[in-house]
Amino acid sequence: MERRRKVELFEQIRREYEFGIGTIKGVATKLGVHRRMVRQAVASAEPPERRPSQRERPVIGPLRPFIDAILETDRNAPRKQRHTAHRIYERIRTELPEYKVAEVTVRQYVRERKGELGWSTRETCVPQSYAPGREGQVDWYEAWAELSGEPIKLQVFSLRSMVSGAAFHRAYHRATQQAFHEAHEQAFHYFGGVFRLLRYDNLKSAVKKVLRGHQREETTRFIAFRSHWRFASDFCTPAEPHEKGGIEGEACYFRRNHWVPVPQARDLEELNAQLLAACHEDERRQIAGRDATVGAAMIAERAHLLPLAEQGFELAELSFPRVDGLGCVRVRTNLYSAPAPPGRTVEVRLYPSHVEVRDEGRLIARHERCYERHQQILDLEHYLDVLERKPGALIGSKPLAAWRQRGLWPESYDRLLARLIERHGKPSGTRQMIQVLSLIRAHGHGRVRAAVEEAITLGCADGAAVRHLVEAVDLTHARAALIELDGLARFERPLPVMTDYDGLLGQEVTP
Repeated sequence: MERRRKVELFEQIRREYEFGIGTIKGVATKLGVHRRMVRQAVASAEPPERRPSQRERPVIGPLRPFIDAILETDRNAPRKQRHTAHRIYERIRTELPEYKVAEVTVRQYVRERKGELGWSTRETCVPQSYAPGREGQVDWYEAWAELSGEPIKLQVFSLRSMVSGAAFHRAYHRATQQAFHEAHEQAFHYFGGVFRLLRYDNLKSAVKKVLRGHQREETTRFIAFRSHWRFASDFCTPAEPHEKGGIEGEACYFRRNHWVPVPQARDLEELNAQLLAACHEDERRQIAGRDATVGAAMIAERAHLLPLAEQGFELAELSFPRVDGLGCVRVRTNLYSAPAPPGRTVEVRLYPSHVEVRDEGRLIARHERCYERHQQILDLEHYLDVLERKPGALIGSKPLAAWRQRGLWPESYDRLLARLIERHGKPSGTRQMIQVLSLIRAHGHGRVRAAVEEAITLGCADGAAVRHLVEAVDLTHARAALIELDGLARFERPLPVMTDYDGLLGQEVTP
């Protein structure tokens, strides 16, 4: 019954009870209602609120344990890498195809559960309009990934076009200024041009100090970088992220769709390849209210972007340290091995992902950059010349331990070393093993490892034999030229005529 009609009925019951029959049974009989309703009307003029009926939900019911398990797992997941209702619906379609459920049903249940968990937060944004090629928005966000089986928190750079909706994402161990500049260049090449205006937070890579109003004291390197690529910059008010709501929403969308579940990769390079593939995948989606896909709009916008610079910005941070007595150079707080004599001054180029050591312009060492403090990053290959003179130092050396940790010293090397020592003695056998390791410089780890394993299989424990197996791949044998039978005709010659010679032999020779 409609509530208004019920209120009118309560009024009629109350009047009849007070000025009419005056008994509950009589009022109920006269008006044809239950005595319970008469008692309710006598007690209060307001009808009680009707309790919603709790009915069974046959569609979502069997899926409740699956959804609840996902939400329970999200309790321990990074806050910004939890499942959305749409992501849960997609997982149901993929992992439980036997259950047919509408997305709206899943959304309703997830909304109720998240409300009970206190996870529902909404923000209001004001829509903006942008000219093609005019503005891009930049930000960093955090995300977790498993690199070689170990969970690592990463800093992810993102740049979004405000017209096409296309975005570029790239992960780094730290949000350094070098990573900031390198990611910009990668993004510019991804979009095929440079946006005329880029909007930022007050990032330390770009802003040295926030002044009054919209004034900022920018870093020298950022000013030079901006001048090199010819774009303008604008910075948001502190603690007002809604001023660049496009990139805020993009980070949320990309993280929920491509960082959930937590991605797995061998290293950061492989992970960034996955992120780039995800960026290309998003080019096929179509944003609500737009006629073209993200990729088509990005291609159309490319004509309005500033052209790319002919040369990239110099990203390396240069320093000129000296090689110490341990064969290392100090970069920031860490030590990196370098195959140069102690006391030699070398050139070090520090990049976001790696460190290069150069001697008179020649690259002599390259290491993956370490973002920890007071660490030693050692490569056994840089100490082989020294170890050949001091073979006894190999077994307990830190560079060897580093190779074992990185998986560059397989079990087959231990077996070969043991056989060489057994056959030739410890000094000579270790020296031969060092000579085998020296082959890695020219032929790489894979070929040397395969040759060592083959030598062990053949039962051979000799450094010269391993060298032969490594270099045998490059040996070529000359093959005789193949001649077709039809081509032999050009070599035919007339047979000799011996008649005159026979006649000469038949004549009598006279003195």
